[in-house]
Amino acid sequence: MIPVPSQVRIWLAVGRTDMRRGMQGLALQVQETLGRDPHAGDLYVFRGRSGNLIKIIWHDGLGMSLYAKRLEKGRFLWPSPADGTVSISPAQLAYMLDGIDWRNPRHTCRAN
Repeated sequence: MIPVPSQVRIWLAVGRTDMRRGMQGLALQVQETLGRDPHAGDLYVFRGRSGNLIKIIWHDGLGMSLYAKRLEKGRFLWPSPADGTVSISPAQLAYMLDGIDWRNPRHTCRAN
């Protein structure tokens, strides 16, 4: 799990991203496409064409980190490019990383 402080904003780069990009290429995409500063402390999430791989970049004040996660089965749910810039909460990011529908998670009752 990524230790994300509660005050950090999490942005989804809607659309498809070339997952061959590394830290510098993704930071450049944040600047050019999203119009944001990748060194300001926000966390940025990118998804590739196949949908089973995401990459996350985050500058924590000390340096830039790059995280990647690939699902063995299924795909990460992702907003359409028509949705524009999408911000999610740390809880929604945790759902996403677990392969759960982060847009509408449901509480369930468990029988004891």
